Amino acid sequence: MAVVMCPLCSDDEDVEMVGVLDDGHRLVRHRCGFEWKHRVAVTPRGNSPRSFSDLKARFPKPEDVEPRWRERAARLKERYLATRPGFDPEVAAYWAKYRQIFSPEGLRTSDPRLLKDFANSDVGAHPGNQATFNSAWNAMGDTAAGEATSKTIAYLLHGPADVPVEDRLQQLLSGTQPFAMTGFKEALLTRVLCVTEPERFLSILKYTTEAGGKREIARLVYGLELPTPESVNWTLGRLILWSNDLLRALVGEGFANQQHSAAFLWWAKDQPDGPQ
Repeated sequence: MAVVMCPLCSDDEDVEMVGVLDDGHRLVRHRCGFEWKHRVAVTPRGNSPRSFSDLKARFPKPEDVEPRWRERAARLKERYLATRPGFDPEVAAYWAKYRQIFSPEGLRTSDPRLLKDFANSDVGAHPGNQATFNSAWNAMGDTAAGEATSKTIAYLLHGPADVPVEDRLQQLLSGTQPFAMTGFKEALLTRVLCVTEPERFLSILKYTTEAGGKREIARLVYGLELPTPESVNWTLGRLILWSNDLLRALVGEGFANQQHSAAFLWWAKDQPDGPQ
């Protein structure tokens, strides 16, 4: 089933299919108890799905930002850098520790409890409530849960070279890999990427959410409308990475690091008086 989000919670974790209705829609239920009809996107007959490279080429680019939005973002950036503090240096040490743990050797030999601790830590980036992950971990026990979590992280970071990381991410999100750890979804997978490539990945852990994900930030700060995860041919895994790289290019230099850049974007999205 395509990745879908609860309309009430804006959360894509622990969504299950209840059944197929007479009109072809799927009845799905979120862990909060809310049920709704989800229409599965179908590629029109006669149209082949677009290729990875074609979709990436069609994804919005920095040059698509209108001058009025670019000028406003530049003014906000100047204000922010003049008044906001830099990044907490203690985060660098914590993330360096987990870069070692997430190496192939580290994943084989580290105490599995370190992986559970990571999932429940907000050092450098807050992944939100991880009740589903914690419940699964406790039910499985440290050994089995640690192994499943290690395999999940290893596949994301060190998986087959012929499968782009965007698509490995999507496979873990959609559950097509049988070893994927329950509850280790978008926020935690993105946080793993932030730790392992801190110069590339912004510490914004959701693509779209009511509180403000990368899609909402692109709209509110730069006036760009990014695709919805349910759009035909796009996948959430691709959208997560491509939106990160877009915002990384747009925010530019001058920040202490990417967490500092992300803090600016979180602040900028809430500033009033966007271009009319």
